[in-house]
Amino acid sequence: MLSPLPSAKAMVPFVSVDNMMRLVHHLGIETMLAELTDAIEADFRRWESFDKTPRVASHSREGVIELMPTSDGSVYSFKYVNGHPKNIAEGLQTVTAFGLLAEVATGYPVLLTEMTILTALRTAATSAMAARHLAPKGARTMAMIGNGAQAEFQALAMKAVCGIDAVRLYDIDPRATEKTARNLAGSGLEIVSCRAAQEAIEGAEIITTCTADKQFATILTDNMVGAGVHINAIGGDCPGKTELHRDILARSDVFVEYPPQTRIEGEIQQMAPDFPVTELWKVVTGELPGRRDPRQITLFDSVGFAIEDFSALRYVRERLSGTAFYQNLDMIADPDDPRDLFGMLLRAKEAASAE
Repeated sequence: MLSPLPSAKAMVPFVSVDNMMRLVHHLGIETMLAELTDAIEADFRRWESFDKTPRVASHSREGVIELMPTSDGSVYSFKYVNGHPKNIAEGLQTVTAFGLLAEVATGYPVLLTEMTILTALRTAATSAMAARHLAPKGARTMAMIGNGAQAEFQALAMKAVCGIDAVRLYDIDPRATEKTARNLAGSGLEIVSCRAAQEAIEGAEIITTCTADKQFATILTDNMVGAGVHINAIGGDCPGKTELHRDILARSDVFVEYPPQTRIEGEIQQMAPDFPVTELWKVVTGELPGRRDPRQITLFDSVGFAIEDFSALRYVRERLSGTAFYQNLDMIADPDDPRDLFGMLLRAKEAASAE
């Protein structure tokens, strides 16, 4: 007798925005950021086992829509993500995303999830992982320049993973700084709101830049950056969009995720094609050094890479086990006889007629 219900493999766990928020609060945001950092670092340690390709991008005057795929040979993932800076003026998110995890052996999806919140978490976790290897030892103060949707995640990740206890905020829109200061109240961080980028970076050992305009910009000039700091540059993430003056790059040791992508999208798009960079995974594995001396300027030119999304999706799937923070979606056509897809369609008509 033919089964009237789809098999378990046809049902794909789906994590909605509501359930992602419930999962974050269930685990605790700082706990989740710390665990995500470890999950990403674990996959960086096996970097060579992954397929790697620059993201597939569709650019327009309004923004960009991208697909970010990768696989470790056993599990495949991709993320759909956009970047539309003008959305904010219309009350819309600059970045939205969703992602999928699938088993390579069958091609069947095993997880579908929102990734707007998850991308913010994994971006902050990646920043903290890089800072753990590159920032000055004992760093306690972070400057956060650009106080949009990513700011609080960055601050809390640096607190949870690197032990910072003070954040100096600056944004060209004072309302963004007020929002960030309000959201971080009670976090255990000392919050200082500043009136200029120069003021924000005073005394900061870690400087994070995260602005949204899709244009070549100069958020930091060379004279603003002293010796011994770590710069976490996460705002430049597509062609024609940067935040740092090129002279800062020229006197920094620059670390990147995947050079073929970063040379197109990152801060180093300003530099010659042979400008020297170090792949971060080689620092994580100990193959190459990170911070070598106290006066060194280290710069993480972060544009986001698919392996980080893979890590985040894998982590969420593991953490969903035993919870109710998902729903099963009937996504995969599942006839009893895999050769008789049309017969399944006919039987659905018969079943509807009998109702």
